Amino acid sequence: MEDNEEKKEKSPEKGDYSANNIQALEGLEAVRKRPGMYIGSTDTKGLHHLVWEVIDNSIDEHLAGHATHISTIIHKDNSVSVKDNGRGIPTGMHKKLKKSALEVVMTVLHAGGKFDKDTYKVSGGLHGVGVSCVNALSDLLIAEVHREGKIFKQSYAKGKPITEVEEVGTSESNGTIITFKPDAGIFETLEYKFEVLSTRMRELSYLNKGLHLSLTDERVKGEDTEFKTQAYFSEGGLLEFVQYLDESRPSLIDIPIHVTAKEENVEVEVALNYNTTFKENIYSYVNNINTREGGTHVAGFRRAINRLFKQYGDDNGLFKKVKFAIAGEDFREGLTAVISVKVPEPQFKGQTKGELGNSEVTGIVSRCVGDALKHYLEENPKQAKKIIDKVILAATARHAARKAREMVQRKNVLTGSGLPGKLSDCSSKVPDESEIFLVEGDSAGGTAKQGRDRVFQAILPLRGKILNVEKALEHKIYENEEIKNMFTALGVSITEEDGERSLNMEKLRYHKIVIMCDADVDGSHIVTLILTFFFRYMKPLILNGYIYIAAPPLYMVKKGKQFRYCWSEEERQEAINSYTDGDPEKAGSVKTQRYKGLGEMNADQLWETTMDPSSRILRQVTIDDGLEADRVFSMLMGDEVPPRRAFIEANAKYANVDV
Repeated sequence: MEDNEEKKEKSPEKGDYSANNIQALEGLEAVRKRPGMYIGSTDTKGLHHLVWEVIDNSIDEHLAGHATHISTIIHKDNSVSVKDNGRGIPTGMHKKLKKSALEVVMTVLHAGGKFDKDTYKVSGGLHGVGVSCVNALSDLLIAEVHREGKIFKQSYAKGKPITEVEEVGTSESNGTIITFKPDAGIFETLEYKFEVLSTRMRELSYLNKGLHLSLTDERVKGEDTEFKTQAYFSEGGLLEFVQYLDESRPSLIDIPIHVTAKEENVEVEVALNYNTTFKENIYSYVNNINTREGGTHVAGFRRAINRLFKQYGDDNGLFKKVKFAIAGEDFREGLTAVISVKVPEPQFKGQTKGELGNSEVTGIVSRCVGDALKHYLEENPKQAKKIIDKVILAATARHAARKAREMVQRKNVLTGSGLPGKLSDCSSKVPDESEIFLVEGDSAGGTAKQGRDRVFQAILPLRGKILNVEKALEHKIYENEEIKNMFTALGVSITEEDGERSLNMEKLRYHKIVIMCDADVDGSHIVTLILTFFFRYMKPLILNGYIYIAAPPLYMVKKGKQFRYCWSEEERQEAINSYTDGDPEKAGSVKTQRYKGLGEMNADQLWETTMDPSSRILRQVTIDDGLEADRVFSMLMGDEVPPRRAFIEANAKYANVDV
């Protein structure tokens, strides 16, 4: 008599998920040799990517209509468990490979049900490297499957099975639990960050309304629970997502516009809101994957926005008084939007899934969003008028900003080098070896000029707090002296083509741009103002890794002629203990100097603690999550006080902060 697996092989039914739905495409050999090719990097980003790959499998079970709960646990040793209540990975024998389907999934790259259109209609993990790659890069991985009333288990080390697939018990539920410990020989760090994981969980809850997610950190005690735990659930989906993103921005319309449609097996969901700010914020996803470089779905969305609002303005004579052309970006100023499409067979450009390439999706999204917008504008004339007024204001401001920008950039050309008089430049003209310090205040700037290495270090003093660009119209930015000085000193310019602006870095003069401010509340505020400016107007400098923050010491602990610099209270105590052999009675012989500002150091001290490449600490500014970075900058530098107060109270390292 034939067993069940053989029957299913001969007459497969749609929706079945058995051993023979698993297709193996290639082996694991190269993963451990070149991990960066498969997970992007071996730093903290690559470390967290392992979790995303495992969660992707569980999310795909949800998309297929089976999993409703996914829980993730960070254990004390930084191993991670991901548990779902899906169907459970098949464990029957794979006919071609003569081994358990579970072992095939865990040990063969690109093996899984995702390549079977009847098993998974859409899949986020398709372009990914899957759980087998996680297995290859783990010291230990344990797969536990609850399926068909039984519990199956198999363990692996560095991608190779160390046990057979064993039946270890019975179960009344279905699902999969993957527990893995990343390989210390592969990754630069093994420490998982709760906030990084939490941000992604929140994102996934909005993208998959009705899905329950949870994150538990067994390294930290919770306030009301044994361990720190956070739950994520959304009923409204993208509508709630946009409201969350715009919580610190004053809204222009009453409620966001929400679009749901389906065409040619492509599911389209879009939520968009207009606010009173001056930036466009569009976030896009394909099968839950964040497509940071956009793609055809974003192109379709922008086409619909430009076409429908231009048509509405023209038909109602709202653009008659505008004396210059309205550009595409004018229709998107102050727009926050999330675009999510579910595509059965997505084609991505590049290993990182950054850009969707399916050409047919452009038209589908454009039509779906266009139809919904047409109805919205017809049914909500007051809201439509507010948006068109905002578009006209954006076009007027853009026109004024271009004139102001041209004035700044033309002045540089007409006056030769155009370098600001306050800049003390370095003698090197090679950007790769040159660095510039943006220093808070003329006094500290003077000390830095004396202490620097003139060959490769330039100093640009900044007077006081620069303009908060989050609240300012763009043309006002180019009138600000400190911002003008930064543009001209760095050698970058903003170019505009077909109404779209970009940063021209061809003449960038330094590949290390170091923000150097006092280690106090005012200094931190100035750092945030400068970072806001770079994030909003010079983001490619951050993305290319050119922006750094200096870390001057907080203390100098001195005993006689001996002294040590300390960057934290812990280091200060350690220095005191080392000089007194831990004897409190000898403490009176510690002199501790607290540096409240850079100006309190002499040139030699500033050099050896903060500017000398052989001993200084520089913190490189990176963007791990552009969506969260945008939300935080808007919250910190915008007009809404309550979200900012809550954020500062939760994160401030200074006591008695006056919000």
